[in-house]
Amino acid sequence: MNKKIIALTLASATLLALPVAMFAIGQPAIPQSNQALSVIGIINVVLSFLWPLFIGFAVIMFIIAAFFFVTAQGEADKVGEARQFLIWGVVGVAVGILAFSIPYVVQFTLCQGGIC
Repeated sequence: MNKKIIALTLASATLLALPVAMFAIGQPAIPQSNQALSVIGIINVVLSFLWPLFIGFAVIMFIIAAFFFVTAQGEADKVGEARQFLIWGVVGVAVGILAFSIPYVVQFTLCQGGIC
């Protein structure tokens, strides 16, 4: 019983430390105050800040899904719940990638039309 408590405590501490470790990636490049900010520049700064947060959240979702798979012990209901976590994690990653790619597609389209 004591080993289970220690393992659960270590797993919880690891999950709580993941967001802190994610910020070790570095801060996004913020434009200098003397430069004129365009709408595209602001969107790029916001996305460069949100992208690591999204990746961290996706990793945590997959870790939770793996934890549910491991603790299911073959019970059909728990395996189904773990499968739902995994499916919604994959759907979230797909939607996130699409959402982060839309501004770049719009920027490319505008620059091809000479509006950039």
